[in-house]
Amino acid sequence: MDPTRAFVKSVKRVVVKVGTAVVTRSDGRLALGRLGALCEQLKELNTRGYEVILVTSGAVGLGRQRLRYRRLANSSFSDLQNPQYELDGKACAAVGQSSLMALYDIMFSQLDVTSSQLLVNDGFFRDTDFRKQLTDTVHSLLNLRVIPIFNENDAVSTRKAPYELLQDSSGIFWDNDSLAGLLALELKADLLVLLSDVEGLYSGPPSDPKSKLIHTYVKEKHQTEITFGDKSRLGRGGMTAKVNAAVCAAYSGTPVIITSGYTNDNIMRVLQGERIGTVFHKDAHLWTSIKEVTAHEMAVAARDSSRKLQILNSEERRKILLDVADALEENESMIRIENGADVADAEEAGYERSLISRLTLRPEKIASLVKSVRKLADMEEPIGQILKRTELADKLILEKISCPLGVLLVIFESRPDALVQIAALAIRSGNGLVLKGGKEAKRSNAALHKVITSAIPDKVGETLIGLVTSREAIPDLLKLDDVIDLVVPRGSNKLVSQIKDTTKIPVLGHADGICHVYVDKAANMDVAKQIVRDAKTDYPAACNAMETLLVHKDLSGNNGLDELVAELQREGVQLYGGPKASALLKIAETKSFHMEYSSLACTIEIVDDVFAAIDHIHENGSSHTDCIVTEDREVAETFLHQVDSTRFCDGARFGLGAEVGISTSRIHARGPVGVEGLLTNRWLLRGNGQVVDGDRNVTYTHKELPVQA
Repeated sequence: MDPTRAFVKSVKRVVVKVGTAVVTRSDGRLALGRLGALCEQLKELNTRGYEVILVTSGAVGLGRQRLRYRRLANSSFSDLQNPQYELDGKACAAVGQSSLMALYDIMFSQLDVTSSQLLVNDGFFRDTDFRKQLTDTVHSLLNLRVIPIFNENDAVSTRKAPYELLQDSSGIFWDNDSLAGLLALELKADLLVLLSDVEGLYSGPPSDPKSKLIHTYVKEKHQTEITFGDKSRLGRGGMTAKVNAAVCAAYSGTPVIITSGYTNDNIMRVLQGERIGTVFHKDAHLWTSIKEVTAHEMAVAARDSSRKLQILNSEERRKILLDVADALEENESMIRIENGADVADAEEAGYERSLISRLTLRPEKIASLVKSVRKLADMEEPIGQILKRTELADKLILEKISCPLGVLLVIFESRPDALVQIAALAIRSGNGLVLKGGKEAKRSNAALHKVITSAIPDKVGETLIGLVTSREAIPDLLKLDDVIDLVVPRGSNKLVSQIKDTTKIPVLGHADGICHVYVDKAANMDVAKQIVRDAKTDYPAACNAMETLLVHKDLSGNNGLDELVAELQREGVQLYGGPKASALLKIAETKSFHMEYSSLACTIEIVDDVFAAIDHIHENGSSHTDCIVTEDREVAETFLHQVDSTRFCDGARFGLGAEVGISTSRIHARGPVGVEGLLTNRWLLRGNGQVVDGDRNVTYTHKELPVQA
């Protein structure tokens, strides 16, 4: 648990405030899904023994919607031609309040929970007797396991203008945020949770890409730094009101967390100690030990640690990888438990089978990862290799030497095994590393990162590999072209395209895996069926799986095409056809040849010959992985000289140990990128006091020397 959330362990009484923007949708209607999720969370807290108090907005918005409908239903045609006058807010509140409470009553009743309504005005709190009676009533309700629901009675409020502070000396409030803060103090709550329509408090307007989420609010630091955006689209408050309420409550003794009410389980996550939203606490200024690490600091730390790694000798670097492999084996049970939780969440959320397949860390996959790490450890030392030696002149020797790129930023989705491969490659190549994995694998990634960094010795530092957990940090990382040397995105076309469009840092990777198998007329059909089946069904979610099957036209007349189709259909593959194949085979026509299914589905099309197949691949493929099946050597060579690789396009299968990704670019690295693709070179010149001096006293020999000398 994060130190800033340690106080949630002792929470018993919690006030939850839900704003109008959470209760209602943008069109003014109730957000029933969010309300249902809210009630389910409060019921769960109630069951677990928490004392829950709800402060809700939404009556005015709900009443306005109902009155607009009623006016429209009662209007004549002539009435509709006249401009509509603005509805009275107090009337809206009076109509909406009963509807809002009726809805809460129905929802809580379905959950076998009793709720109660308490309407208050700002003036009530001037009366000390009222305050005492209010406290006694709430205590009685809580003892009966009843959830009190508070709302400001806007229908009869006499307030004319907002107050600057949460409450004045008489205890008056202005909106439901400040009411929630006042009640938290009045009822001696242990925690106040303010649900908003954004993740928490940002350093500027949340829509501004430069704004950053503030995890811990420190009054002395942040009160002069924050730029607030517009107020709430529906309520009177907004983030300014929430911060004012949070500051006053927190510095009076009740901790506050502002978080999103759009996420269905955020209240539960807050009480489990997860680091979400923005926390306000009177002791926040003392929490210097939990200083947030910025994206820049993480990247700089990775660079500094990589330099320490590079000065180790080869055997020391090798031992780190062997220790990582041992640590993965020793912690397999813990890793699988955390991975199992991710998989369960993904299944419950209804993710596609292909994503769940990539997400799952089965025992054989972990064993394969351990094996690949040890294979990397046993590879020839890649750093400091002399690639070329040249005598420029007498006693003036130039050497070209392999060296790390520097700091890598790898952004990947849904595959926690990628974290292990990438981390091992970074260690072997002497690079610093910053990782950002997908949220669906957050537990798995955290567990793997912890295991791997624990095996890195102190003289290098666990900061060699940084793990970013918030997607909000990605824009900051992509701006660090002064620290980060290469970005490797592993994910969807959308992810790769977004990264390429938003950074000056070189990007290595591929957007699509539109991979083809072409079966020529000279193919051995038994071999062809085996290859086609394997290419599609061995691992459909892989980026190098077959997505399009191209078949020579002659095979449609000798049962060859029918045999291939039957082979795929026996494996449960859903088939789509191009214009020719769909008409001939009576199957659905594909919407696009540029289709990456990542599942048991593929496109079939009939082509005239190998040249038509090559043209089709160049027009619709992604330069990733393509294959020909033929017994005609001349045709095979024609194909291989104009396209790329085969289904075996994989770093481990190529003997690279692992891969950081597959590159379809034509610059730097191409295909599976292993250790070699994460290296560059530098020139070292050793001389004996020579100077250029206009080249007058230098006789250049440019003599190639043995690299082992």
